[in-house]
Amino acid sequence: MEVEIRVPVLGESIVDAVIATWLKHQGDAVSKGDVLVELETDKVNVEVSAEQNGVLEKIVKQEGDVVAVGDVLGFIEEGKEVSTGTPPETPAVQQSSAVQPQPMPAATDGQRPVSPLARRIADEYNVDLSQVKSTSPHGRVTREDVISYMQESATQQAPGPSTTVTTPSMQTVGNLSSAPAVETRVREAPPVPVAPGLSIQVEPRGREERVRLSRRRQTIAQRLVEAQHTAAMLTTFNEIDMSAVMEIRNRRKESFRERYGVSLGFMSFFTKAVVGALKAFPRLNAEIQDNEMVLKYYYDIGIAVGVEEGLVVPVLRDADRKTFAEIEREIADLAKRARENRLTLAELQGGTFTITNGGVFGSLLSTPILNAPQVGILGMHKIEQRPVVVNGQIVIRPMMYVALSYDHRIVDGMEAVQFLVKVKELAEDPETLLLEG
Repeated sequence: MEVEIRVPVLGESIVDAVIATWLKHQGDAVSKGDVLVELETDKVNVEVSAEQNGVLEKIVKQEGDVVAVGDVLGFIEEGKEVSTGTPPETPAVQQSSAVQPQPMPAATDGQRPVSPLARRIADEYNVDLSQVKSTSPHGRVTREDVISYMQESATQQAPGPSTTVTTPSMQTVGNLSSAPAVETRVREAPPVPVAPGLSIQVEPRGREERVRLSRRRQTIAQRLVEAQHTAAMLTTFNEIDMSAVMEIRNRRKESFRERYGVSLGFMSFFTKAVVGALKAFPRLNAEIQDNEMVLKYYYDIGIAVGVEEGLVVPVLRDADRKTFAEIEREIADLAKRARENRLTLAELQGGTFTITNGGVFGSLLSTPILNAPQVGILGMHKIEQRPVVVNGQIVIRPMMYVALSYDHRIVDGMEAVQFLVKVKELAEDPETLLLEG
């Protein structure tokens, strides 16, 4: 009996996807639970698994196709076994009429599957795929793997004709814009024809380059514009003396790492400070639904992370109940899995407030854009030694500008200013974080 393979429900607000890679080929035997195909959405990749034993009888949708929830991807012949015998010889005329079109198999490197875009980039820049380490749980080589390999091996390239390739940074993003690029010099390759189904169009020798926007980038663009058009967004600024936080970090960082196995960073301090300020000003932890304001008394803090195709905001659940070590450990894990494209949809949904740190890229001051339907976002920035007046004396202190963007429909200007002042007070006196954060 033939059983349909359908596109599953992809998650809140996600209605379609692109077929990234078929991990099984037509005619392959499959077991219940085997991953058959990987779908790429604007947020995360989704794996579709077999729900019964059998043979992948037919593939209907090919790599690169756009599919919607409920579409049929292929068919499994339930209970059928792969034939190992030699079929009887068929006359040539009959053979010709019996041949059916077969789908293009997924590109592979030996026994490892390779995503189409990874193969395209590797061919474009003469990358030996056998040297590229896969970070996928299924061993598939992705574009992220190829880019990481190019960045790591750039300084070891032999002298010769070269070209400058802009590859994305794989670090935590600090603003609601794409992550900054890192220039890597690699050997120049001859132009390669664009393979059918790929979402990237490249003219490597031209003076211009046309790159089709990924689904994630298109969605980011759409939602950022929507946020500006639907919310009455304003931004207020302040500055924080980071002396106390830096003194604690310098004094405790070694013992903290030895005890908890993770570095003591700035994000745990600011997460705690934000939670304390949200408790004092609950409208910053709310959202608008129709004609109602929904106040939330739980603190799921979104942490903005930049990956190859744009920004993702995984959520740190119940941040008010976590210790400094738990916050640092979980943020590090979320950022790592975001760069490896291993986040689940659940980890990207339901945040109540967002923190974004442009300081890691050198941003001195910026205006973060709201992560709708949230009504508040805190932007951190670069720490700089600046002269300030303390008790009538000019002293040099490590200062950070902070920005709070908020939805003026439910958050008043006075409330926003007081919220940011509260964050400043808590960060400048970290001992209070144990009480209020």
